[in-house]
Amino acid sequence: MKQNQLDPIDLRILNELTVDARIPYIQLAKKLKISNTLVHQRMKRLFEHGIIDKAKYLVDPWKLGFRTSAYTQIMLSDSKLLKKVETKLSKIKEIVECVNISGRYAIMVKIYARNNRHLRDIIYENIHTIDGVEGTNTTISFETAFSRNVPLDLETAID
Repeated sequence: MKQNQLDPIDLRILNELTVDARIPYIQLAKKLKISNTLVHQRMKRLFEHGIIDKAKYLVDPWKLGFRTSAYTQIMLSDSKLLKKVETKLSKIKEIVECVNISGRYAIMVKIYARNNRHLRDIIYENIHTIDGVEGTNTTISFETAFSRNVPLDLETAID
């Protein structure tokens, strides 16, 4: 299924789910004024085509004691080591996101730490000890102003 094959009903379902992923299908059907069966069919198709991967709960890192968040850019000694480094980074539980980026640095990770000392330990005792990591550049994040899904409307739908 291509993005532009989403119809208005699919988009309305997706928009509602981005607000509340726990909404029961029957309640979703009533809200959208469509049948419960249609919601089930559309949801099945959206999952089968990978448009919906899984529903997640968002936890508040601050309330769990993670007082420092940071973005760390990672420079590699050889670009061929990218996948091996990403695999090693995935084992560091404080790293919650890892992306391949362009420019001098090949990887950027988002880290949640208990405090600045904990962040320093993650960077120097975990990240810098991975074979192929040549250097890092870290920016501490004070707060997230907002976070959202990509826009969901027919005008922005593309192949």
